[in-house]
Amino acid sequence: MTHQATSDLLWRHWREGRLIAALPPDLAPADRDAAYRIQALLEPRSASPLYGWKIAATSLAGQRHIGADGPLAGRLLAEQVLTVDEPVPLAGNQMRVAEPEVAFRIARDLPPRAHAYTVDEVMAAVADAHPAIEFPDSRLDAYDAAGEAALIADNACAHLFVLGPPAPEGWRDIDLAALPTAITAEGREPYRGRGGNALDDPRLALTWLANALSAQGLTLRAGQIVTTGTTTVPLPVEPGDVVRAEFGGLGTLTVRIGAE
Repeated sequence: MTHQATSDLLWRHWREGRLIAALPPDLAPADRDAAYRIQALLEPRSASPLYGWKIAATSLAGQRHIGADGPLAGRLLAEQVLTVDEPVPLAGNQMRVAEPEVAFRIARDLPPRAHAYTVDEVMAAVADAHPAIEFPDSRLDAYDAAGEAALIADNACAHLFVLGPPAPEGWRDIDLAALPTAITAEGREPYRGRGGNALDDPRLALTWLANALSAQGLTLRAGQIVTTGTTTVPLPVEPGDVVRAEFGGLGTLTVRIGAE
């Protein structure tokens, strides 16, 4: 019952666009396992099958910023996904940042198993790579001090997500760890990074997720999208911004921030 009550509290604040100073002590998850059980209660709230997964805190700097011991997995609900033509709303968003990420579309189920998946096995189950931009957020007011369990319960800061077109044929030959990336808003200097800022390589990040789900008894399913973590410092955004992310040989993605 406590897990459901925690999920209900967070969901209500998301629906109402309000922040929580902190989870009440009697509702706060004690550890990662409890936090992921709370997070799982999001899925029945969506009218559609799970769209996919996000990975947060894929750099040491990101982990230090939020006090996490390692990466965090979050669920992407279909209702959180925008098309490239839709303006990205900022109403109620306290973070107000855009993150350029390498995403993958899964072609074949990766079910739970006793031994870990290898990078080669995971990449063999991938259909396409895509440029993507995530617009994270949290209902926890002091999210950077909330602790990893609370953040996992709050869906690892998953909020809005835009998927770009599939990368050109031949993308598998690209060194994704060295992939140059950049994100900018019109009139500003770009923030630059590389694919390796996501757990040293987006392919390693994807493999981490497949094994993290396996350990929870969950399947990474065909058709799902996985976005593997920001490749640059998050870019602050404002209403009316036109945001452009560049991913070397994977392509580009441009989105518009809506008026407030």
